[in-house]
Amino acid sequence: MNEKGQIQYQVPRNPVSLMSRVYKHILPEVRKELDGWRQAASEIPDAELRKQALASIETKQFHCEGGGIYAAVELPYRLILTKLIVAYQTISDYLDNLCDRSTSMDPDDFRLLHKSMLDAVDPGAVPVNYYALREEQDDGGYLHALVTTCQSCIRQLPGYKAAMPYVQDLAGLYTDLQVYKHIKPELREPALLEWWELHRNRTPHLQWNEFAAATGSTLGVFMFFLAATDRHLDDANAARIHAAYFPHVCCLHIMLDYLIDQEEDRLGGDLNFCNYYDSAEVMLDRISSIVESARKDVAMIPSTSFHRMIIEGLLAIYLSDPKVSEQQEVRAASKRLMKGSPLTRLFFFFNSRWIRKHLYE
Repeated sequence: MNEKGQIQYQVPRNPVSLMSRVYKHILPEVRKELDGWRQAASEIPDAELRKQALASIETKQFHCEGGGIYAAVELPYRLILTKLIVAYQTISDYLDNLCDRSTSMDPDDFRLLHKSMLDAVDPGAVPVNYYALREEQDDGGYLHALVTTCQSCIRQLPGYKAAMPYVQDLAGLYTDLQVYKHIKPELREPALLEWWELHRNRTPHLQWNEFAAATGSTLGVFMFFLAATDRHLDDANAARIHAAYFPHVCCLHIMLDYLIDQEEDRLGGDLNFCNYYDSAEVMLDRISSIVESARKDVAMIPSTSFHRMIIEGLLAIYLSDPKVSEQQEVRAASKRLMKGSPLTRLFFFFNSRWIRKHLYE
């Protein structure tokens, strides 16, 4: 803690040092953790649960790799955070697959499944049968193992007591979103609008789809995991972190995700928050405004340069995705968002392309 009472995080302060740590430590360590969960998923007795668990790791590995940025600290916390972030994100991706391609449309089933995410961030919670309201039951202990791994890691974070209420707030909002966005298609928008009415005072400047997008990000939770490595974290600093990440950084993350997934979601009949604007021009104006708000917000917390790199990295990672070139409107949107980019964003943009070309192919 510095003389102003602010927490200081020992994270990389420039793009070169950050990417150096990503290549040297984060990517290999995240992939090692995922290999363990892939092996566990392959042993799930129920065929449908096994299929979705394996598919979530296969197709969403980059979620864990991106989240691993928040583990870019020195040992021993780097390994603790990596294990924690990978386990938590794997729960998220697995449940998203289960609900997206679900054999059920029961909101109570979705809420019980996502109770695992609430239990994962409460080290005192006792895991339950999260599959109790669906036909598929036997995962061989896979989801319980993910939950208890998170709890075990959290117990090693000395500042987690201050972080926990804010993490529970974000995890609770995330759970609500996952329930409402996966119910019967004709019920989704009314349910989301009714839910927004309960919370719109928290983000009165955002439209309902933007608030919903903000609740769908795990970045705020990962930032709290990082912050909790400092035993001096207190409520005042935790509140600043919450305000710095929610809603704008989190909203930007998910709006970019939906931006590049528009064609995929259209074909799959999935809800997409980019489809609720009057025009592509309006959508781009809103996303650009959210970018600027996010930049201002992270100036309120220590290691501002690190958090600004996160923002530039989000834009670079999503706008360099191969899906962009496959969609004419998205390609035009990407060009506009990349126009006049700072050097940091361009640096991450070309690094993202290199990683995809050399590490995924």
